[in-house]
Amino acid sequence: MTPTQSRALLDIYFAAFNAGDTSKMESLVAEDLAHDVNQGDRREGKDQFWAFNVHMSRCYKERISDLVLFVNEDGTRAAAEFIVSGTYLETDEGLPPANGQTYRLPAGSFFEIKDGKIARITTYYNLQDWIAQVGGKAED
Repeated sequence: MTPTQSRALLDIYFAAFNAGDTSKMESLVAEDLAHDVNQGDRREGKDQFWAFNVHMSRCYKERISDLVLFVNEDGTRAAAEFIVSGTYLETDEGLPPANGQTYRLPAGSFFEIKDGKIARITTYYNLQDWIAQVGGKAED
């Protein structure tokens, strides 16, 4: 893909994220997607990405703003910097209890693009900042 095509793919991905359209997001990733989540294990495959999206949709309502995308010259790698604003809907295992708290934090993602699909997503944010914003501490 050209850098312009890769950029368009990621624009669609982030628009789908903001719309809560996880089916659209899933349509943009490779069957063998490598998905690295912040301070978690790598999830491999589209099915694991689907399970992650189901979990996230149950526990969080999030929106991305202030998105800045960078794509390399051959369109195979990209990086995104953004702000995540959200509401903590349901308690996530090992995290503070949820009661509708809101949060806003900077985050970043890295992407690998192959054959017109997103083949890797690696996301980072400051978990301690998030925990402080929702007014709690992680369970032991």
